Amino acid sequence: MRRLPEMDEAQFSQWQTLLEHRTGITLNAGRKSFLETNLGIRMREIGCSSYQAYYEKIVSGPDAIREWATLVDRLTVQETRFFRDADAFRLVADYVLTRPREQLRKRALEAWSVGCSTGEEAYSLAMMINEQLTGSDRKLFYGITATDISLPTLAKARKGEYPARRVLQVDPQLREKYFQPSGNEQTLAVAPVLRERICFARLNVLDLSTAPMNDMDLIFCQNMLIYFRRWRKRQIVNRLAERLAPGGILVLGPGEVTDWQHPDLERIHFADTLAFRRCR
Repeated sequence: MRRLPEMDEAQFSQWQTLLEHRTGITLNAGRKSFLETNLGIRMREIGCSSYQAYYEKIVSGPDAIREWATLVDRLTVQETRFFRDADAFRLVADYVLTRPREQLRKRALEAWSVGCSTGEEAYSLAMMINEQLTGSDRKLFYGITATDISLPTLAKARKGEYPARRVLQVDPQLREKYFQPSGNEQTLAVAPVLRERICFARLNVLDLSTAPMNDMDLIFCQNMLIYFRRWRKRQIVNRLAERLAPGGILVLGPGEVTDWQHPDLERIHFADTLAFRRCR
């Protein structure tokens, strides 16, 4: 298959519109080469010779749904790591540690990792929460819902196996406690004590209005909003705020949302974090 020609402006605009309409993600002109590269790789894999032919396959072809799922996995950035924002996770630890134990005995603590990618964030949350609840005189429960738009990415997250070099980022004590050999000397597996607490599910953040998550004690949404327009970011965080239980906290990436306020939320001032507590 010969090399694809450079994508013209009309074609780029067409793909920009489709991606934003279906996912909310915007691609500026500077990411045109990123789009060309990833489309080109997939097109060569399936023997498609033109951007227009592939666009039509994605929009109206007989295998459009499956092909779109594959492409979304290629176009969504999956840059993540364990405990990526140390200050944010310290805030989570402080929040869980200061929860009234009577409250935790009445209902499980519910957390939500939005845009969980390959699972490192969700498992980091599980480690941090589990550490704070360990040693209680009575067993305290928690659950984590982890969502992402990419099905292949969620499959990797559910598997819970990571290259050993990436797990080296985790504190040695936590690594010893929560990871185990996977059968492959180059990877380590997350221990069942964490995996059994997490439910991984597909969710497009454009569909938050119909998402089943409610009364969440903790919503963790970091390094995802940077891909959206300003008005869309505000729409997303407003809908997340509605899903918090009274006293629950929303943790965002520093600088991802500026000058945003919500009548039911108050800003939490904690180190270099951007976080809010639902006060009513």
